[in-house]
Amino acid sequence: MGEQPDVPRLDDAAVEPRLARLDAVLGQLEQTPGRTAELALEAVEVLTEVYGEALARVTDLAADSGGALDRLADDELLRHLLLLHRIHPDPLEGRVARAVDDLRPQLRAQGAEIALVGVQDEVARISLSASSCGGSAAALGDLVRDQVLTFAPELSAVEVAAPAPAPALIPVAALWQRPDRTAGPPTGVAEQAGGPLALDGTA
Repeated sequence: MGEQPDVPRLDDAAVEPRLARLDAVLGQLEQTPGRTAELALEAVEVLTEVYGEALARVTDLAADSGGALDRLADDELLRHLLLLHRIHPDPLEGRVARAVDDLRPQLRAQGAEIALVGVQDEVARISLSASSCGGSAAALGDLVRDQVLTFAPELSAVEVAAPAPAPALIPVAALWQRPDRTAGPPTGVAEQAGGPLALDGTA
């Protein structure tokens, strides 16, 4: 193959404001009456559909090349587009797990721990324990929801809750009680079928 043409490229920092501007323009078009605005929105919709098909074909070709599809999915902009067109190669729960893993170092630096409880019926359940309370804990919960939805926008909800408390320890003394008794045998005496027996073996 020949050399690639020297085309100006956009880094992630340059892409983000352009996406924000695109959202703003589309929002204005949706609020603008008239056939011209309708045609502009239709053109964007058709163009998006065609580019989505093109991207899907790229992922089909990349699937035959070891590691190429993973590199596509790792790129922030391409990941966004793959999710937008619902052609991301990773399953839903895998993407949620990755979002949780990516958040873990940041949350630990703030004294919090995070774990994925599970994903069911398009609802992700996340366990989040934080040493802070009030607004800070709420802010961490919002951070988790935003991150998870970035990786899995098809989710209907992200539930963030404190982990379930650990079961209480059973007192050692309770191990010597029969279920139908509230107190154990007198100190130094064990029971047998025929009556009490001293620990020295004499009745």
